[in-house]
Amino acid sequence: QVQVEESGGGLVQPGGSLRLSCSASGSSLSIGDMGWHRQGPGKQRELVAVVTNGQTQLYADSVKGRFTVSRDDAKNTLYLQMDSLKPEDTAVYYCAVDSFVGRGFSRFWGQGTQVTVSS
Repeated sequence: QVQVEESGGGLVQPGGSLRLSCSASGSSLSIGDMGWHRQGPGKQRELVAVVTNGQTQLYADSVKGRFTVSRDDAKNTLYLQMDSLKPEDTAVYYCAVDSFVGRGFSRFWGQGTQVTVSS
């Protein structure tokens, strides 16, 4: 089983910054794409940012220029640097990790971490 653990969420004022981390662990990990999704109040879950196994970065238009996604393959860790935060960024942020475990391929999710942007 792949374990996905998130950290870094919290309360921040508009214009502030937060850095989210997501660590994957387990036996025989072979990780592909990694990404962040979020779900705000009364909204569907949406893709925020993805970094592929080849280090290609993709962003939703709503966060482009403000968020930066990165990965450290040596530590099986995904990051999301969030700058110039807005109230509309308030959501539960979920980490998604695609990985082979043994000979099986699956997408694994973290439990989510709350990000609240408010004065």
